[in-house]
Amino acid sequence: MTTIKEIAKLAEVSRGTVDRVLNNREGVSEETAEKVRKIAEELGYKPNKVGMALAAQKNKFLIGIIVFSRKNAFFDQVIEGVNEKADELAFFGCSVIIKRVAYNTAAQLSAIWECLNEGAQGIIITPYNDTLICERLNALINDGIPVITLNSDAENVNRIAYVGSDYYNSGRAAGALMQLMTHGETNIGVILGDRNILCHSRREAGFRSKLSSDKRFKIVDVQENFDDDLKSYEIVSKMLKEHPEINGLYFTAAGVFGGCKAIQELGEDRDIKVITYDAVPTTLDMLDKGIVTATICQEPKWQGSKSLELMYNYLSGNEDEEINSYYYSELNIKIKEAR
Repeated sequence: MTTIKEIAKLAEVSRGTVDRVLNNREGVSEETAEKVRKIAEELGYKPNKVGMALAAQKNKFLIGIIVFSRKNAFFDQVIEGVNEKADELAFFGCSVIIKRVAYNTAAQLSAIWECLNEGAQGIIITPYNDTLICERLNALINDGIPVITLNSDAENVNRIAYVGSDYYNSGRAAGALMQLMTHGETNIGVILGDRNILCHSRREAGFRSKLSSDKRFKIVDVQENFDDDLKSYEIVSKMLKEHPEINGLYFTAAGVFGGCKAIQELGEDRDIKVITYDAVPTTLDMLDKGIVTATICQEPKWQGSKSLELMYNYLSGNEDEEINSYYYSELNIKIKEAR
């Protein structure tokens, strides 16, 4: 039976490189990968999955996943990616605990405690950017519990890695879209999810940065909707009544459906350009109806899958090279004409 060691010798690469190629993992040039695959095929290599599973199951791994509540449909797609990867890794003794919590410090602290109480050996979390959360995560890390941040990062936390979008530059991308989609003087209302979510506040900062030197644009109001559609409906309705000059809206997170319902109630007399994030069904519906002008997508399933893969590899000792600090998702823009 052909072994990875034999393939590595013939390909003049390390066994770790062969393992990455045969398991479709990142970090190998296409030229090297093609060489390894060709040698493996010529030798008739077949992975011994039973042996791999038995070796992995000597140490079973339970990983806690903590993300935000079911009000945000984006995280449904993140969890879909987590579950797909968990199904793949179950063969190797890996399982997950998933907690979906509200936007507050107490809820996240409680979820962390519950995961640890259930035996989690690693934590993947979309953190509330609060001092108590950051201190708790650093305490876990000091106690040997690894942490990966997912979709949003936390300041001054010694996590293994962050997996998600480059939110500052995604904010700048939103600013560029607003420039492209508008003409003349543009007065903008910004709807944040929560200022204590780093990705929301940094998206706003990137958006402001992109528009700061363009005199056509003025941000006239900023409100938080806490990713709640009802709250979003209320604040957008109020914002548009108090600021009839608004002809641009920027949503940094969820609550898009509620905000768009408020716009629909104004009728067709007011042309408002709306820039949002994510391809959840309700946002795509509003895109089809012409209420949303453009939405920026950030590979939610990949984010969920990649973060779990990294944590499993770290706990099992599978990685043969240093894990990067940042793993950025690709940004894809959807507009009505391109769908």
